[in-house]
Amino acid sequence: MASRPKNPAPRPAPRLYLMTPVVADVSTFSAQLEMALDAGDVAAVLLRLANADERTLINHVKALAPLIQNKGVALLLEGRADLVARGGADGAHLSGIGKFTAAIEMLKPERIVGAGALVSRHDAMLAAEQGADYVMFGEPDSTGNCPAFSAIEERVRWWAEVFEIPCVGYSESLQTISPLVAAGADFVALGDAVWREPGSVAKTIGEASRHLCLPEPAT
Repeated sequence: MASRPKNPAPRPAPRLYLMTPVVADVSTFSAQLEMALDAGDVAAVLLRLANADERTLINHVKALAPLIQNKGVALLLEGRADLVARGGADGAHLSGIGKFTAAIEMLKPERIVGAGALVSRHDAMLAAEQGADYVMFGEPDSTGNCPAFSAIEERVRWWAEVFEIPCVGYSESLQTISPLVAAGADFVALGDAVWREPGSVAKTIGEASRHLCLPEPAT
């Protein structure tokens, strides 16, 4: 696992990482997704699929992949490492160090593998040692609850100060984007804050993109 050098080069500007709602109807959702991708600098989309048979899930991924990838955005699947290659996705995001460990050999080195729901610093370091392309801090659990924002901010700051592997900080609202950027997040993940009002998706992404830019320090 690579630690941060003593005099690191400046990190690239942070970018957005979009987490979709649970998608059952890709034809309806694709219009909202396209508006979001056109409205700001999005690095990746984490596709969360509703339960269905395997063939249906693969077809859903294939339907959305061109829309996402043709805009230079990575398509990641939540939890379904087994569908990445067959659906034409770029990688997967696994929640929990156990699921991450079980899936990484299936995907590396050709695909992106991200790790989330890391309950301890040790789990985060273990994911990095095993080859995670990024770690995520603060995303909602299965009941929709997130850690306290102060805990997310602290974990992002620790990671950014010590490790080179990128980290994603989850932001429940637009107001917590700037603090995550200031803490050193390489990517800021947004979920329900984007999709809550379908008619305002583009406006929300535009505002989120502005929050990624911190003011220049006073001279």
